[in-house]
Amino acid sequence: MGSEQTISMLQIWGILRKHFRAILGTTIVVFMASVFVTFFVMTPKYSATTEILVNRKLSADMQGAQFQQVQADVQMISTYKDIITSPTVLKSVNKEIKQYPGYPGSISALKDSLSISNSQNSQVFSVTAKSEDPGTAAAIANYTARVFKKKVVKIMSINNVSIVSDAAVNHKPVSPKKTLNLLAGIVLGLLLGIALAFIREITDKTVTTEDFLTGDLGLTSLGIVNEIDQKDIEKTAETRRNRAKTTRGNNSESHRRV
Repeated sequence: MGSEQTISMLQIWGILRKHFRAILGTTIVVFMASVFVTFFVMTPKYSATTEILVNRKLSADMQGAQFQQVQADVQMISTYKDIITSPTVLKSVNKEIKQYPGYPGSISALKDSLSISNSQNSQVFSVTAKSEDPGTAAAIANYTARVFKKKVVKIMSINNVSIVSDAAVNHKPVSPKKTLNLLAGIVLGLLLGIALAFIREITDKTVTTEDFLTGDLGLTSLGIVNEIDQKDIEKTAETRRNRAKTTRGNNSESHRRV
């Protein structure tokens, strides 16, 4: 078993060495394609985040129920996540940001640009907006938080939402991730090149060595016919013609002397 594994690995290494140039070429082509797509095709996107606190203020005579109220507020965040991305909120936000550069284009696209997250057992949740313009991303996050704060009072009849921090403009794009894309291009190109090398090796039925005939097919070798380069053939023919001319010249000279 160890011998078979060694032979197998040697064969793999031989295939990789044989098709090294093709593998390298494929890797370079795919890498250059990833560079082009990353820097010239994909549009940079920016994000901004605002934080919202869910905390109902209790009267003095209800301070003993503070813990239960906190737990209720934490559980209510799941409901608030659905409300904040509902048409009731987003229609008003959409009207406010229509004139902004990088406007998503529709309420559906606006919803896709938003993401809501919170830590476990935390009364604070974050609203993150993404846009092709950093200022628009911050505006979407801030308008969404403000509209939600107003709407939730009417919808839930509870005033327990406050904005902890407004979204700030961040000029550093969050996508595309250039380094990751370029590394992915190199890895993908390398894997594709190796795959093509093995496919080419498997589908190639050309007999290239005597060992293949005697070892793999079990045939008897009767001899080897070497390939002669066309230039060598022409050179040999030219040499023979020159010799023939020389011979005829010598024969003619001999006849004249006789």
